[in-house]
Amino acid sequence: MSHFRGLPTVLALALLLAAPVVSAGHHEENGMPRSERPEAARVYFITPTDGETTSSPVVVRFGLGGMGVAPAGVEKKHTGHHHLVVDAELPPANLPIPKSDNYRHFGGGQTEVTLELEPGTHTLQLLLGDHFHVAHDPPVVSEKITITVE
Repeated sequence: MSHFRGLPTVLALALLLAAPVVSAGHHEENGMPRSERPEAARVYFITPTDGETTSSPVVVRFGLGGMGVAPAGVEKKHTGHHHLVVDAELPPANLPIPKSDNYRHFGGGQTEVTLELEPGTHTLQLLLGDHFHVAHDPPVVSEKITITVE
């Protein structure tokens, strides 16, 4: 820790722990390391379907092919967990996926959710995240669908 000389030990350890972790995945410039994914991997909606008119609550079921589901924090090659993007654009691929009403995390490995949505038109898109909640390289993302809630 010679390059941290003069810093309190606790601060020096915090800086070391906050440094980017180098893993077997790709490393993005100015971002997080990204896990590789199989070329054939895909994520998709089982329900609802694009253009569907439904009522709230809306049951959203996630599909995944060519990869497995693993909870957040579990580093296992060719796995990830779902994130649902509601009425928003995809986040930057080289940073952790934000967590809000627009970016919903399913870090326990869940493959469905029941959403309370206001009446109107909504967009939904799935994005698979790795053990760090970062998109794979390249991202495993569904088509964006539009639904109408009556």
